[in-house]
Amino acid sequence: MAWFVLHFLLIISFSLRDTLWLIGHGPTILPFSVRSCSEKAEKFVSALLAQRLAASNPVRQVIATYVHIAGIETGYGYFAPNVPGSYKLVFELHYPDGRVEYELPSVGSAAAGLRVAGLLDKIGRTPYDALRELLVKMLAQSIWRQHPEVKTIRAVFGSTRLPSLSEFEHGKRESYDFLYAYDFSLREEPREPEAVK
Repeated sequence: MAWFVLHFLLIISFSLRDTLWLIGHGPTILPFSVRSCSEKAEKFVSALLAQRLAASNPVRQVIATYVHIAGIETGYGYFAPNVPGSYKLVFELHYPDGRVEYELPSVGSAAAGLRVAGLLDKIGRTPYDALRELLVKMLAQSIWRQHPEVKTIRAVFGSTRLPSLSEFEHGKRESYDFLYAYDFSLREEPREPEAVK
């Protein structure tokens, strides 16, 4: 019975954390004061779930291992099963002859599209630069397989900013904010990312 209670307490806690994060960072119609309080509450819940501890902390590792095995850490937000789509990734392909083309991550089905959108959401929320770069590099490698003659690839990662209701009524549409850029080539290691916060 205690394990059952602990398991569902973790589900509720992760769901609450994801919902608070969405209210604090996502496009909502809630006033700024609610969003500010939600950000603080999300940090508090994350601390209770040991996510503010060092990655090497045994308590954090035990909780992380259990929630990953049980599948608790994803898909329990307010909009289950996780409705991402606020991040965009564009690949700038540089050919040896100086030509430049732009490519988006492509998929073969709607289900794969949802998985890529979920992956982009995870990349955008990842606080670790090295992990973020590795995930983007893996996506860039799939682009390279489709375009083997490309000399370098620049991956530009950004977020979508939706207008407020009043801005939308006045004709403003979504815009994009630059977050990170990574340069990849077959012969060199990736350079340090440019970051704007």
